[in-house]
Amino acid sequence: MTQQIHPTAYIAPGATLGDGIIVGPFAVIESGAVLGDRCEVGAHAVVHGHVRMGAGNILHPHAVLGGLPQDIGFKPETVTWLTIGDNNVFREGFTAHRSTKENGETKIGSGCFFMNNSHVAHDCTIGDKTIFANNVAIGGHVEVGNNVFMGGAVVAHQFCRIGSFAIVQGTTGLNMDVIPFTLVGGRPARHYRLNTVGLKRAGITGERYNVLSQAFRLLRHKKSLDVLEETEELKFLKDWLAVKSKRGVHGFVDVSAD
Repeated sequence: MTQQIHPTAYIAPGATLGDGIIVGPFAVIESGAVLGDRCEVGAHAVVHGHVRMGAGNILHPHAVLGGLPQDIGFKPETVTWLTIGDNNVFREGFTAHRSTKENGETKIGSGCFFMNNSHVAHDCTIGDKTIFANNVAIGGHVEVGNNVFMGGAVVAHQFCRIGSFAIVQGTTGLNMDVIPFTLVGGRPARHYRLNTVGLKRAGITGERYNVLSQAFRLLRHKKSLDVLEETEELKFLKDWLAVKSKRGVHGFVDVSAD
């Protein structure tokens, strides 16, 4: 496979590019950057030197990967990384920063879609098949699971966790954790219900869905989940809840008793 590199692009001698790479006009790829096969770097996009990415990633114009963390105590000479999986799409104006910790990583999984002007801060971890709508911004050390949808202009405070298969309503401000499989929104943010559409699309239906529905009701009423049949999803939920939270968990919308 041949590489297609526009003559105005700057590719530093120390950059490593796989087969089938496409690089557009005035793009910059710094020394030390590693791009897997079939990656595309759009016009004016920048890949800094501490970026390691897999195959099939697409950077649209003006996306910037691996910039310095926005931490006033960070020393630029510190060796840290932004590590990216395969087949992600980074739309115009997207930014992601490398870690603040020596040899640490900001991590983005595979199959994600990041829309215009969204941002992943230093030391964050993003799972697979997650979507950030326009202008989503997450602070440092935030953890986002697999198959999460973050609506437009959502912001998340440092150290928050957003569990897998969660959906966050647009313009919501998160300053606490979001429980997996749920829908969160409002001001202040509250858990409303399960992410019914997302779970159905993922094949979590029938009895598997029913167990999660019962679990949600029990959590809302601050009761134990141990009375339920332990499906794969329930075990995941219990393991997630067992991890000590640095921010606490968002509350629930007030509803009448079931």
